[in-house]
Amino acid sequence: MALIVHKYGGTSMGSTERIRNVAKRVAKWARAGHQMVVVPSAMSGETNRLLALAKELAPSKTTDAYGRELDMLAATGEQASSALLAIALQAEGLESVSYAGWQVPIRTDSAYTKARIASIDDTRVRVELVAGKVVIVTGFQGLDELGNITTLGRGGSDTSAVAVAAAMKADECLIYTDVDGVYTTDPRVVPEARRLHTVSFEEMLEMASMGSKVLQIRSVEFAGKYKVKLRVLSSFTPWDIDINIEAASGTLITFEEDQHMEQAIISGIAFSREEAKISVLGVPDKPGIAYQILGAVADANIDVDVIIQNISRDGKTDFSFTVNRTDYAKTVDLLKDKVLPSLGAQEVVGDTKICKVSIVGIGMRSHVGVASKMFRVLSEEGINIQMISTSEIKTSVVIDEKYMELAVRALHKAFELEQVPV
Repeated sequence: MALIVHKYGGTSMGSTERIRNVAKRVAKWARAGHQMVVVPSAMSGETNRLLALAKELAPSKTTDAYGRELDMLAATGEQASSALLAIALQAEGLESVSYAGWQVPIRTDSAYTKARIASIDDTRVRVELVAGKVVIVTGFQGLDELGNITTLGRGGSDTSAVAVAAAMKADECLIYTDVDGVYTTDPRVVPEARRLHTVSFEEMLEMASMGSKVLQIRSVEFAGKYKVKLRVLSSFTPWDIDINIEAASGTLITFEEDQHMEQAIISGIAFSREEAKISVLGVPDKPGIAYQILGAVADANIDVDVIIQNISRDGKTDFSFTVNRTDYAKTVDLLKDKVLPSLGAQEVVGDTKICKVSIVGIGMRSHVGVASKMFRVLSEEGINIQMISTSEIKTSVVIDEKYMELAVRALHKAFELEQVPV
C-alpha cells in the first residue's frame, strides 16, 4: 500500500460534474489499496471572482494595503472545493474528511499573498489515513505564527501538494491538470510541440522559472529538495482508465542520473509574457549601488529576474532589471520615492512591452555553441536582444513582446524539438 498525493487544478474542479469525476478517480486509487491525500485548487475562476469583488470595494488602493483580508477572502475558494470534493467522495461510498490549511496546520511566514511554507504538522492527517479515510487538504493556504490565514500566491496549490507529499514522505505526488504532461513548448504556439515522457528536476525548475505554466516554480523546488517523485498528467482522461496505465502516463519529473532520461541537447523552449523591464539611468558607478537598488526591491517582497549593468561612462552607469508586470508600478514608485533621491541617479524608466524567451536543457553542459545558435536564429528573424541571462542549463533573452511567438517557433524548429531524441 502506497501513500499517494493527488493535486487537482481549478479546471479539474471547475463544475460539480468535474468534481464528481475527480471523486471517482480518487476513489479508484483508494479502492486499489492506496492511502490518499488530495489537494484541490479553487474552482476555475473563483479566486479571480473573489479578488474582483475586493477591487470593486477599494479600486484606488494597492493590494498591499489589504493583504491580510485578501488572504482571508481568497482562501475560501479552496475551502469550498475541498468540502465539495469530500461530499462527492462520501457519495461514492468512501469515508473522507476535508481540512483547511490552517487546520492541519501548514505553517507559513507572514508575507500576505506571497507566503512561504515553514513547516507542516502531518499528525492529524496521518490519524485520519490510519482510520481509512481519504484526506482532502486545501491548497494555496496556511497559517502564520500569529494565527492569521495566509496564501502562497498564484499556483500555490501545486506548492501545497508537493510540500504535503514531502512532509509525509509520500511515494508519489501526481499533479492533475488540463494538459497531459510537459511539452517542449506551448502547443498553442507551436502545434508540433512534443510531450516529454521524462524531464529532470533541474530542467523543470528552469522551465518553471522561465515562464512554463505547467508547474509553479516553488513546487518544483520542494520536489527537488525533498526528492519527491512528481508526475504531471491530465485529469480529462476517463476516470476509469486502468490505474497502471494512468500511473505511467503524463510526464515524470525525475533526476538527471535517471538512465532513461531523454538525451536531447535542448529539452524545451519556455517563455513569459508577464515581464517588465525597469532601468535606473545615470547611477554613480561605485560599490554598493546594486545592493541599494535591489535591496530595497527585495525588502518590498518583489522578485527580480534578469539583471544587467552597462559599462561605466564618466563615472555613471545604467542599471536594468526585470520584474513581474504585476509588480511594475509598485517597483517604479518605490525607486522614485525612496531609492532615487539617495542614489543621485538621473531617472527611472520602464518598458512593459517585453517578454522573455528561454532555451532549457541539461545537454547544454556538454555541448558548446548552443547559445550562439540561439542568437543566430533570432538574428536571422530580425529580432533584437535587449538582455541576456544564462546558467549551466539555460539561456534566456529579453525581447520585444511582439516577436515572442516568432522567436519560439523559430527556436523550436532550429533545435528540432519536434523530433524524438535517439
